[in-house]
Amino acid sequence: MKIVCSGNMPFAKEAFSTIGDAVVIPDHTICAATVRDADILAIRSTVRVNQELLDGSSIKFVGTATIGFDHINTACLDSRNIRWCAAPGCNANSVSEYVVSALLCLARRHNFRLARKTMGIIGVGHVGSLVAAKAKALGMEVMLNDPPRERAEGNGKVQFTPLNKLLRKADIVSIHVPLVREGQDATFRLADGKFFGRMKRGALLINSSRGSVVGPDDLLDAIDESIVAHAVIDTWYPEPAYPADLAQRVDLSTPHIAGHSFEGKVAGTLMVYREACRFLGVEPTWSPEPLMPPPVVPRIVVDAAAVESDEHALWDIVSQVYNIEHDDGRFRSFKSDDNAARAEHFEALRRNYAIRREFRYTRVILKNAGKSLANAVANLGFKTS
Repeated sequence: MKIVCSGNMPFAKEAFSTIGDAVVIPDHTICAATVRDADILAIRSTVRVNQELLDGSSIKFVGTATIGFDHINTACLDSRNIRWCAAPGCNANSVSEYVVSALLCLARRHNFRLARKTMGIIGVGHVGSLVAAKAKALGMEVMLNDPPRERAEGNGKVQFTPLNKLLRKADIVSIHVPLVREGQDATFRLADGKFFGRMKRGALLINSSRGSVVGPDDLLDAIDESIVAHAVIDTWYPEPAYPADLAQRVDLSTPHIAGHSFEGKVAGTLMVYREACRFLGVEPTWSPEPLMPPPVVPRIVVDAAAVESDEHALWDIVSQVYNIEHDDGRFRSFKSDDNAARAEHFEALRRNYAIRREFRYTRVILKNAGKSLANAVANLGFKTS
């Protein structure tokens, strides 16, 4: 059995070799010719799975090691009786840590406090739920909007807020929805002119979900009109030939890497591997734990007495593990009017993305810290002493 794996999936060779002949190749070389004799295809979001790729192949199972699957023509797979899977939740914690870094960065840069601000979270699935928990750890009030969940759960433990009310009251709006093109829960161009017209003036917008959820021209207009005072954009419309004008106007711009922590990618590999095993009817035997490298930043010592505030201390800690400004700087340093050149720049940054570890692999030793700071550090996911 031949299994073609994306070169951007950590430990793909080690995992899939336990169930077949695993061939790992660069994403941009995955095409009809390279998958023709494959039985299983394991990919990430840069590979488009459609009729053109599948024609003439013997593929029986496709797995994407990502939470989204709009790069897969699922109708085409279903019509050919090809089983497929995604990896829901695999990089949710990574995205939530990206949001934390962005919030602390902008609070320091623009001299405002996060505590007691209201954060509106649109989409409260795997990612949105973790973002909500971390926002509370930062001392923020949280409003949640998720119509499908609200209909499914009714008057349950989670209190949901209508979108209009959320937009009117939230100081920060963070979007974490899947891409849905039609129906009552459509999210395509969700953030359009009407959406921004209902936002609280001077709000902060974060989009790390799907690029086409936000209308780029509508966002530019909202920035021009000071409706959106600050914006953080990780996903773009279009991708990879992102809109150059918008990339330069927002506060923090990154090339669709919010979910690119090493742990998030490994979790995606593991989930696809297990689904492939289930499809084949074999017992999964591979685990990534013995192969995980040591943390990049194993230990941070902070003397809270020498720091201006708890939020400054948190930025000091978070930025040592993941400083979003580094990704922003690499992304916006490239300026070109050529779509192909921008697309290559975008993809190159994703291909060559440095290993980024999650907070839980770093121990923070706090000196002279109050209970609130200690609790915040722990609730953001760090080990504490």
